[in-house]
Amino acid sequence: VQLQASGGGLVQAGDSLTLSCAASGPSFTGYAVGWFRQAPGKEREFVSTISWSGGSTHYADSVKGRFTASRDNDKNTVYLQMNSLKPEDTAVYYCAAGLLVRQISGYKYWGQGTQVTVSS
Repeated sequence: VQLQASGGGLVQAGDSLTLSCAASGPSFTGYAVGWFRQAPGKEREFVSTISWSGGSTHYADSVKGRFTASRDNDKNTVYLQMNSLKPEDTAVYYCAAGLLVRQISGYKYWGQGTQVTVSS
């Protein structure tokens, strides 16, 4: 499974962005897809995860109520809708396919990351 994250950019606080994670090669079949982020000088952290069916989602407390994960398995694509963005959301965002867990170790396949920068 190869993953390609896209949709990042430079926005102002309060704006919205939607990230996409597209799979190529073997599909996402059966995999949960997680989103993680890494800010400069910080460790990579969990943001959200969504089950294969899309029926189960989990979010970090820091983004709950602002971010929404969804997926279109026909298009082999997972989305992360990010609303009410804050400067502290600035990071490189990565998508990954694996288990429906919050731990980085639970994910087998990783995309290359997309930069999100939120100005105040």
